[in-house]
Amino acid sequence: MASIGRIAEATQGDEALLRARQRAALLPDLLVEARRVVATVTSGWHGRRRRGTGENFWQFRPFVDGEPVSRIDWRRSARDDNVYLRDREWEAAQTVWLWADPSPSMLYQSQAGLVSKESRALVLVLALAELLSRSGERIGFPDVMDPISARNAAERIAGALVSHRPDTGFPAGERFKRFSEVVLVSDFLDPMDELVARIDLLSRRGVRGHLVQIADPAEVAFPYSGRTEFRDPETGAKLTAGRAETLREEYRTLFDARRTHLAEHCRHIGWSHVFHLTDRLASEPLLALHGRLSGQFQPPSGQRA
Repeated sequence: MASIGRIAEATQGDEALLRARQRAALLPDLLVEARRVVATVTSGWHGRRRRGTGENFWQFRPFVDGEPVSRIDWRRSARDDNVYLRDREWEAAQTVWLWADPSPSMLYQSQAGLVSKESRALVLVLALAELLSRSGERIGFPDVMDPISARNAAERIAGALVSHRPDTGFPAGERFKRFSEVVLVSDFLDPMDELVARIDLLSRRGVRGHLVQIADPAEVAFPYSGRTEFRDPETGAKLTAGRAETLREEYRTLFDARRTHLAEHCRHIGWSHVFHLTDRLASEPLLALHGRLSGQFQPPSGQRA
């Protein structure tokens, strides 16, 4: 049986940060890759600053009829013939939690995939940490690093992951406080009822979520044919198909239905959902996340953001 995919080796970390990685020639430098991805999208990144309720001054702007007179800044208005309002800056979420799924299924990589799902997930998390830290956000990684507000947040997450890689699945909801945001990067191959229940638990706690669903191209196309052995990386269970191509149409239907159901459920509760294949550029989901985190994504009418 010809091999189409393989189980990739778990990524170890960043040599430039720890100067201790012995196998730099074999393993990708995720932090360097994350910064390369950031460099390709940084011109379109404007942070999350916008007008709203908060304590910090943002800008002066001309007064418009119908707006509250109490917000007029008379000192600034006295400088010329115009009347100005004093805008405050919208307060971003208290904390942005970033999480990359450590499950064994994330180690899969086919011949069509540029990297394993695990490697792409970590690059996205570190790239997002790099961008958010530039905006002064508080960033945390469940079971790895408590929330911090620091310019070197990406380096600190990378260092923490080298010394401690969590082996647990979906993060516990107790860590996320109301009005915080969470970015979950995973293949989301858990049973759908369990996955939806975990998402709903976070939503009921007042957490705003963003799902990045990562898939290998082979998981979408199902290119297998002839006698093929499939092995579950989570349980080790095996299934041998005498003619794998006969399963292709049904598999694709089920995979598409699963993806659609997850996206629709996120939309229903006011969360966002991004689907990403590992044969595509990492900058694509990063740009999509920018829109979601900066408020360009709007939940459906009547739903809480």
